[in-house]
Amino acid sequence: MKFAGIIAEYDPFHNGHAWQLAQARALGAQRVAVAMSCGLTQRGALPLLPEAVRVQAALACGADLVFALPAPCACAGAEAFARAGVRILAAAGCDTLVFGAETPDTALLQKAARVLCSEDYRAALRQQLAAGARSFAAARQAAVQALCPGSDIAALLDRPNNNLAVEYCKAIIEQNVEIQPIALPRQGADHGQALTESAHAAFASASALRALWAEDGAAALAPYVPEKALRLYKQVEYDGKYTDFAVMGHCELALLRAACAGQAPFAAVRGVSEGLEHRLENAVRETASLPALLDALTTVRYPRARMRRLAMDAALGYTAQTPALPPYLHLLGARKEALPLLGETALPLPLSHSLARLARENKTCAQMAAAQSRASDLGALCRAKPEPMGGIYRQKIIFLTN
Repeated sequence: MKFAGIIAEYDPFHNGHAWQLAQARALGAQRVAVAMSCGLTQRGALPLLPEAVRVQAALACGADLVFALPAPCACAGAEAFARAGVRILAAAGCDTLVFGAETPDTALLQKAARVLCSEDYRAALRQQLAAGARSFAAARQAAVQALCPGSDIAALLDRPNNNLAVEYCKAIIEQNVEIQPIALPRQGADHGQALTESAHAAFASASALRALWAEDGAAALAPYVPEKALRLYKQVEYDGKYTDFAVMGHCELALLRAACAGQAPFAAVRGVSEGLEHRLENAVRETASLPALLDALTTVRYPRARMRRLAMDAALGYTAQTPALPPYLHLLGARKEALPLLGETALPLPLSHSLARLARENKTCAQMAAAQSRASDLGALCRAKPEPMGGIYRQKIIFLTN
């Protein structure tokens, strides 16, 4: 291993993330690049912290290069999220992908990925869906169980980080890239686990830390985040540069209501099927808050996480024409001594720290940059102290020198 890659949100960067970076170094990585969600998160919301702060925290705590995982790719299900992250890191030249999993058995995760890549699996999945499976996740597990009875593979897919880990391995296979996956055990709290007295003293999930910030402020994160990151978070709180999620809910609902003025307003939104566009329109017209909207949309068949992403896609106008994979490498931050890595080989994607420059490369790049800009402008409006639009085009690269 020479050049490791990590796919992350770092919202906020915490001790578990610092441990993962340290483990990548301990396993032999000379440099570590991160593909980091920019503008939106996989949970279908704005990040708590702006990109610049998350980039600074990552670089200060061990990363060498940070690339933007564009908003439409970041606000996506596990499969699309993984594909986009792998594409970025492969294009940057990474030879290894390091990730956390509840079951850190890389060989077993790869075996599961090969099953999911097979035509037999796709046929079994179609059969399960046609038979009326209660959800896509249930259909997928049942299809895998039918193909591999008695194995541990189906059980893997019941845990969120295992599920994402399998998608990483699958993306590597599908894109036929020379990247070696390495699974690490998750440290401390599970994904989404709330803080409790029994939780690990040094580790907490990012969602628990966002909740803790909302209740007690940035200083309350001290036991769970590196000191260098904590200083950044306290400054963000003082400057009012963090997201006000109540404001986000109002703004997102306002965008959805504005869209309802048109005819068949949500028919073109990506991922819409089975009459979901009508369900979404009815929910927008009949509810007065984002939580109520999501309550109206969520069913066993349509999980809340998927509906959050659908609502955000609709609010920002992400359609089937929005690029599904990153068409460029948008460099957000770097340690200066790591920059020569990017000049060692001809990169397969355009590279720049300037989104405006990348937008001029071709039509697909322009479409992705515009989609990114819409998410970033929404984020600027929804901060505790709102900021003007267009900041993503003025954002400067963040350098760290030893």
